[in-house]
Amino acid sequence: MDEVRSRSEGTILSVLPERAHDLARLRVLAGRGDWPVVTVVGKYNHGKSRLLNELIGTNAFAVADRRETVALSAHVHEQVRWLDAPGLDADVASGDDEHAHRAVWLESDIRLFVHAAKEGELDARERALLQALRDDGERTRRQTLFVLSQVDQLADEAAQRKVEAAIEAQASGLAWLAVSSTRHRQGVDGAKKLLLEKSGILALKTALAQALARVPAARAHEAALLLGEMRGQLQRLCAERQDALAGLRRQQAQQRTRFDQDLAAVLSQVGGDIQTVLDVPGPDHSLTPDSFADQFKMTPGKLERNRLQVAYSKACIKIGAILTRHGAMDLPPAQQTQVKSLDSVMVAVMGVSVKYRKDLQRLFCEAAGRAALAQDFTRYFELSADRQALAARIGQARSDAQAAERAMAAMAVLEAGA
Repeated sequence: MDEVRSRSEGTILSVLPERAHDLARLRVLAGRGDWPVVTVVGKYNHGKSRLLNELIGTNAFAVADRRETVALSAHVHEQVRWLDAPGLDADVASGDDEHAHRAVWLESDIRLFVHAAKEGELDARERALLQALRDDGERTRRQTLFVLSQVDQLADEAAQRKVEAAIEAQASGLAWLAVSSTRHRQGVDGAKKLLLEKSGILALKTALAQALARVPAARAHEAALLLGEMRGQLQRLCAERQDALAGLRRQQAQQRTRFDQDLAAVLSQVGGDIQTVLDVPGPDHSLTPDSFADQFKMTPGKLERNRLQVAYSKACIKIGAILTRHGAMDLPPAQQTQVKSLDSVMVAVMGVSVKYRKDLQRLFCEAAGRAALAQDFTRYFELSADRQALAARIGQARSDAQAAERAMAAMAVLEAGA
């Protein structure tokens, strides 16, 4: 099943690379057990690890005055997986930031956003994360509890209220849970109920229990949301790519129709023009050779050959204008020679030999001749640079459309296994 899922994810990613995180999140939602995941997030030395230890009642997470959490630490307690991630001021170069990102955005069902009361206002990075967590909560229903830690380090309750007011001005509408891990530990060790209550840990545990109860519904909502978003995006992409392919094919067909019509019209026109020239009564003097004595004389043969050549040249000019209009004058690169004057479609189709009456009759006045010309010119039209470029675009569009269709099928496989 993992192999099938991996193939499906890869197929989807090939057309929706920006959905890599969502696919990874869906894999987490589909692949893990029933244990919800709680991640603590905040800056270094804001009491995150100590808070987790108090919540689970054991020293599972390392606590020190120096920076201790530099990787993703995990502990399972009472069917909840607890994660302690590197701080927001993690060392990106060492990969700590990646661990923090994975813990907060990929693994967690519930985030505990921790800010030390002694620090006063939130800094810019905390504000940015706070807003991102709020936005994510509205979208996915993943929950964040906002914890004001180390309140015991403030002078008095007035100082605490001042800090809370300052934070409220920065991020209004949030319910901050004020806690002191130190008071809670003292209350536990000394069996002092008042300290336990004043620590705020009991209230945080209650809020966590309520949040944990909402996790199954939140997971179902998030999975349906992500799958629905990707399905809708793929459906739109399939439609867009099919439309693009159809548009290119229409363009290709329209170009071909216009070329066929223009070529047929010009061949009909020059056929009529040539027939008029050929219908002149009298013998065909073009076939009469000139003698040496006639080389400086204007003979009937020369006059006839000139007349035929002019008619042929006019026909070629008219046909060439059509080829130029449709971008089909130059030979394909594979057929080009070192003699550039020969690298034209007109030369390739018509040749360079002198044309006599029988040649003009066969080429332009007989249906078979005109059909052969149309076939040859059309072949070079299809080999022209513009047509080849359009064909390549159609091939790419077809490949893109097929990739989107495959991704759509892979999406169905993914939804079936979700």
